[in-house]
Amino acid sequence: MIRADFLDAPRKQNNSMTTKPDLKEMARQALEDAGFTPDFEPAAIAQVDAISDKLPATSNTKDLRHLLWSSIDNADSMDLDQVEYAEALPDGNTRVMVGIADVDAFVTKDSPLDVHAFNNTVTVYAGVKNFGLFPEKLSCDISSLLPGADKSAVVVDMVLNSEGQFVAVEVYCALVRNYAKLNYASMGKWFDGGSEENELPLLKPIPNLAEQLRLQRKQSDLLEDLRMEAGALNVERIEATPVAINGRIVDIKPVDSNEARELVENFMVAANSAVAGMLDKKGTYSLRRIVRKPKRWPRIVELAKALGETLPDDPSPKALSDFLKKRRLADPTHFSDLSLSILKLLGPGEYVVVKSGEEHEGHFGLAVQDYTHSTAPNRRFPDLVTQRLLEAVIDGKECPYSEEELDKIARRCTKMASSANTVERFMRKAAAAVLLSVRDSEKCSKPLLLASKKTVSTCEYQIHQLKVAW
Repeated sequence: MIRADFLDAPRKQNNSMTTKPDLKEMARQALEDAGFTPDFEPAAIAQVDAISDKLPATSNTKDLRHLLWSSIDNADSMDLDQVEYAEALPDGNTRVMVGIADVDAFVTKDSPLDVHAFNNTVTVYAGVKNFGLFPEKLSCDISSLLPGADKSAVVVDMVLNSEGQFVAVEVYCALVRNYAKLNYASMGKWFDGGSEENELPLLKPIPNLAEQLRLQRKQSDLLEDLRMEAGALNVERIEATPVAINGRIVDIKPVDSNEARELVENFMVAANSAVAGMLDKKGTYSLRRIVRKPKRWPRIVELAKALGETLPDDPSPKALSDFLKKRRLADPTHFSDLSLSILKLLGPGEYVVVKSGEEHEGHFGLAVQDYTHSTAPNRRFPDLVTQRLLEAVIDGKECPYSEEELDKIARRCTKMASSANTVERFMRKAAAAVLLSVRDSEKCSKPLLLASKKTVSTCEYQIHQLKVAW
């Protein structure tokens, strides 16, 4: 249980004016209350300090540094997990390659870093501070796929036909080089109207990069079309993130979806599906990410009926997807509210262990049967576990985990992913309340009572109500 008593915390005095609570300390306390370990043990730090700068490589490692790899992420992100590349093939098919940071090369199983990662399972983004799965020296430098450096990666190599369907899939270790660190905001604008006249400055000096990115976008669109046809849910998420400068919250900004984010998402879903399918074919275990058929489907049916639409009695992602498409067109103003209601009724995702050939529930929201998490090993522990399962298959070695170990990991990852979401929502609300309280402290002084029975100002209460949807 996260304590909601941050407004009762001692406040420092500055020129006789009361300042906001210490959000960093609040975040640390919220993590501890939720079962996280905010700080790294000395043994984990020593392990990072002892890591050699030498690139890990084996006889099976391919050299793909000549390919025009690039990454798209947040502008300030340094823990880069993924790079992408695409090329048209002579037979009319297209190769799409996703390079994933080879974190397993530096973090051995059961080592101090691995123990810490098992406990936390995920990076927590608390607004004023990110609590990384690994120390920054590792995740933001040594294993990160930063531009201008040769890096070790696990490559998911997918050949797609003209409709975006898998023709062939291969996974292997390779050396890669990121030639351009791009960001969602600028690339989203470029994709919306990127002509030769308004190329991004970063694209101009790199021959063929603009053409390469357009090919990636074309394949992304094909992959997305297939997902939508299968019944993937295209919901509208209300997301916002605090903007911090030197640990001080200065603004709350919405996170807008755009073509660049969708490209990365489509490639990520494709790679994760390909990895799950490959592990199944290789006869080993896999750690699947699933969203079960919603138990509250009758409530979704009632919601649709109230809007004049009919859904089948049995859960159907395709029927729900078609319903959402209609509502987006019919009432775009209130579509985000509908999306939020649907997401709550669908229920959370979870991690489960699946044996090769075993029947299991797939991912209802993505409308895919085979799905795992593999593309963010710097940020999520299940992705690192999946990477170890993959590399064991690549090297022809035995599975590095027993079924009992994987089941324990799955349960822990499910629990802590939910806890991370709770902490992040709490910190967004806290940051918004503090920001508005500081801005309007002279205007808003009447105290109100929250459900947590803690006193806040009228403005803080209002912003709390506005951000509940987060």
